[in-house]
Amino acid sequence: MMFNFRKAVLVYFFGLLIMITVSSCQDELLGEVRIYSNDFSQLDLRNFNNSRLFVYQNDTIMGFYHNEEVWVKLYDIPPHNALKITIEVLAHDSWDGNLDDGVSGPDYWYFKLDDEEVYRTTFSNSVCVSTYCLRQSYPEQFFRQNFPKEGAVQTNLPGLCSTAGVPNNTTKYSITKTFRHFQDSVKITMGDELMQSNAFSPLCDESWSVSKIEVSAVAVR
Repeated sequence: MMFNFRKAVLVYFFGLLIMITVSSCQDELLGEVRIYSNDFSQLDLRNFNNSRLFVYQNDTIMGFYHNEEVWVKLYDIPPHNALKITIEVLAHDSWDGNLDDGVSGPDYWYFKLDDEEVYRTTFSNSVCVSTYCLRQSYPEQFFRQNFPKEGAVQTNLPGLCSTAGVPNNTTKYSITKTFRHFQDSVKITMGDELMQSNAFSPLCDESWSVSKIEVSAVAVR
């Protein structure tokens, strides 16, 4: 019994040491200030490039895009050493995720900070049954094999064009990432690399939109 007790104590303190070591490697949040928020309801496209608005499900959103980039530049950012960015993305119609057939995929979505790519993933609006299931990388970066629509905040939205009005053919994701950053301005670029070479209208076959962007200046230690 004495041996088991000592072993249990050693295991406990070893685990505690690991927890302390791991937590000491994590950033400590010192402060956060929201510097930008846009859900496009005010039709505000200041500082955007290649932006356009349309109405989807009674909401005004920015889009829709196919093999394009859109960017916004923000100025006069207060002192910080990181930025937290949230982008609400809607993947419309026949996104094929990780499918790598040279015809229909893979279907990538990405964003950049100051022209440097910091995140790349894939989305899939595929059905998923035992005989057919096109996986996606999201919520992780490419290449990961997750189920279609995994991590989505809304999955029952109707398609936009090729599947217009058909439920479950637009999927909404809320992507939040934090990155080291120090400058007083930032350029945020969103883009895609979509493949649908056998479609009469690739734009109608699969596209994406943005329903909201939020940016916070963060101080971490």
